[in-house]
Amino acid sequence: MEIDDSILQAALIGFSVRRGEIAEKIAELERKLAGRSRNTATVAQEHTVPSVKRTISAKGRAAIGAATKKRWAEFRKARAANATKTTVKKAAPPRPVPKRKLSPAAKAKLVANLAKARAAKAAKKTEGGTVPV
Repeated sequence: MEIDDSILQAALIGFSVRRGEIAEKIAELERKLAGRSRNTATVAQEHTVPSVKRTISAKGRAAIGAATKKRWAEFRKARAANATKTTVKKAAPPRPVPKRKLSPAAKAKLVANLAKARAAKAAKKTEGGTVPV
């Protein structure tokens, strides 16, 4: 689709008219504010001014370093004083739990049950074997 030059010229005229209307509205608002508004040039200038990176002098760095060392020295001194005041008792190792001992009768009962279970399993494999009691 070709755009004709006459269409582009009409669009340009329309936008120019709208730009003029917008400029008039801006001027009207500035008059209403009566000097309270800032100049648009200064607003634009504020955004273009590069920020200057702040630096610290060697003397300032030294003062900060000395203060940091002093704080840490006080911290370590307080920690050492607390360590000597309170001695931490170590927990006693847990006692070993004694092994359970079976009576000979209970052990014989378990062995008999185990033999019975093994025999049942073997009988199941052979399908139809008898299980001793």
